[in-house]
Amino acid sequence: MEPHWDDLRIFLAVAREESLSAAGRRLKVDPATVGRRVGRLEAALETPLFVKSPTGYALTDAGQRLMGHAARVEQALQMASEELGGETGGLSGQIRIGAPDGSANYLLPQVCSKIANENPDLEIQIVALPRVFSLSKREADLVVAVSPPTAGRLMVQKITDYKLHLAAARWYLKSHPPITSLDDLKDHKIIGYIPDMIFDKELDYLSEIGVEKPSIGSNSVSVQINCVRIGGGVGIVHDFSLPFHKGVKKILTDQFSLTRGFYLVRHEDDKRLERLNRFSEALCNGIREEVARLEGGT
Repeated sequence: MEPHWDDLRIFLAVAREESLSAAGRRLKVDPATVGRRVGRLEAALETPLFVKSPTGYALTDAGQRLMGHAARVEQALQMASEELGGETGGLSGQIRIGAPDGSANYLLPQVCSKIANENPDLEIQIVALPRVFSLSKREADLVVAVSPPTAGRLMVQKITDYKLHLAAARWYLKSHPPITSLDDLKDHKIIGYIPDMIFDKELDYLSEIGVEKPSIGSNSVSVQINCVRIGGGVGIVHDFSLPFHKGVKKILTDQFSLTRGFYLVRHEDDKRLERLNRFSEALCNGIREEVARLEGGT
């Protein structure tokens, strides 16, 4: 018996979500139905595709091989739908973006809201997680990254540079020992990333000022700048986040500054999907404009 596309679609959802219930939520299908469809596909192919592991459903070797074929079928159907539908009007359907929480909190809400307003039939999902996303498993349709990946069948586009500086709350600076040089930082609590939870070397900011571990650490940029905002100490913050925290002030700007970059990463197989091409262009343009606007302090 030949596998049906609907069964392959469910197989892909389980493979990507590693859970029947999560796949069901993604597809708006009852988990029991998801399980039956997977069983039907395994019976049709006469081989197990998943094994139940402590963390969920893991692909077998056969499942791994099927994953590539099913993804290509999915892509072919998407391209056929675009060609038949024209895709000359507004964007539609669902697009999921994976992003580190700095860009997800301070850039993507404005950028994606504008794109969504211009495309009423488009559903945009922003997944903000402090880790690397897997495009091969389709955890996201595209990813905003802080360094260009060097492996995998991926398309990488530089979006823009952004700047970071040391900063502290204004009232904190008035009530603590003065900071006139980097050496003065030894008299202050430092806020930054938890060292063993830094998922990209470009985020290892504190090593730039000779600090091995922070006094207050978090894997979240938003938590870090909120600790700075309430006077928890000194941190290295994105310039584009400062307009959202008026009580936080950059310090030692003539002695310390970092420049990092944002990159848009997509799967190589998606290069012919016009809706993703159009969305990517709008997203990149929007991020560039928003970084320039916020770093300008407006």
